[in-house]
Amino acid sequence: MSQDKVLIAGGGIGGLALALTLHQIGVECTVFESVRELRPLGVGINLQPNAVRELEDLGIGEAEMDKVGIPAREWALVGLNGREIYAEPRGKLAGYNWHQYAVHRGEFHMMLYRTVIERLGPDAVRLGRKVTGYRKEADGSVVALVEGADGERSEVPGRLLIGADGIHSSVRAQMHPGQPPIRWGGTIMWRGTAKGVPIRTGSSFVGLGTSRHRVVLYPISHPDEHGLSDINWIAEQTYDTDHDWTKSGWFRPVELSEFAHEFDGFVYDWLDLPELLAKSDVAYENPMIDRDPLPTWVDGPVALIGDAAHPMYPTGSNGASQAIMDARMLGRILIERGVTSEALNTFDEEFCGPIGQVAMRNRGAGPFGLLNMVDERCGGQFEDIDAVIPADERSAFMLAYKQAAGFAKDRLNAAPRTIPEGARVTREPA
Repeated sequence: MSQDKVLIAGGGIGGLALALTLHQIGVECTVFESVRELRPLGVGINLQPNAVRELEDLGIGEAEMDKVGIPAREWALVGLNGREIYAEPRGKLAGYNWHQYAVHRGEFHMMLYRTVIERLGPDAVRLGRKVTGYRKEADGSVVALVEGADGERSEVPGRLLIGADGIHSSVRAQMHPGQPPIRWGGTIMWRGTAKGVPIRTGSSFVGLGTSRHRVVLYPISHPDEHGLSDINWIAEQTYDTDHDWTKSGWFRPVELSEFAHEFDGFVYDWLDLPELLAKSDVAYENPMIDRDPLPTWVDGPVALIGDAAHPMYPTGSNGASQAIMDARMLGRILIERGVTSEALNTFDEEFCGPIGQVAMRNRGAGPFGLLNMVDERCGGQFEDIDAVIPADERSAFMLAYKQAAGFAKDRLNAAPRTIPEGARVTREPA
């Protein structure tokens, strides 16, 4: 393996988006993924227009995206009393040049994986190989310490190492050995999908309830011949801090009987949540967790992206989008500064602080912070939301989040391509 390759720890959404980006700009790379076989795991996620734009620039357009999801038409918040708090169109209906997509995470992940293999070759992703650490070399290069699923250990030299290995990142752990532990904010999420009739626009993202007790619903497939879609649901309950969240595994399969009774009251003339939950084939439990922002994502020829760099609460629906944006922004800087530690430092200086602040916004409920405001001002009960939070205040709150997360409409529509068409890395490494 060439010492001038970029090594990528982790074959998730961020790692695969980076591999496609590096291929686009003419940089060789290899991805190391710990699982022996990739499978379409997970349920629904949203991809914001800024990320969809980048996928389009990678040659993954609407035809491909429609196979794994559906364009979102609306984002709405509804109080526990069933009354609307806020709603706005999304994607092209809102005036963006690109859709927002609600997709099945696993199907989208597998599409990225197939695309990487088609473009980079069958050896581009080494399955059953986990990067457990790294060693910096005197010449400025790096050696990835790799352990196979069979226990075999090897050392792989490269020009740079990018840690895209998630919230439990081994690369991050070595870079920041004294980092605080994973932080739990008190909320447990149960997730699943069920066949149902899409509500409101037919492709609406709906957050329903209160800041401590809510459900999120949105379709992730086009309706079938019976008018039914796969409805992604996320049911959330916030507990006192003495609740033992460590017993909640990551995507731990659970029986509906363990939690569904917490949402028996979510019945309206336009939604019967208990009935929808009962149609689910499987449910998963997750603690809502993140980590404190880091002072730096870089250690010489090593950098972090995605959840390894900035794990976020899913309240902003932009964790996957930000991982894609990380990959694309890093690609832009590599074009400008070469495959060098200097490029990683520039990436760190531009994005570590601001994206850390986005993560903190999500910890503070992100756009769901409107539910907190409703609770604080009226206890969640209202006849006229304008009398509680004026329309201008609600709109300003949402705009502030979009600006921080990088998908404010006017700014995004006017921005040039992140990576100019045909741009390649030409500067030789030092």
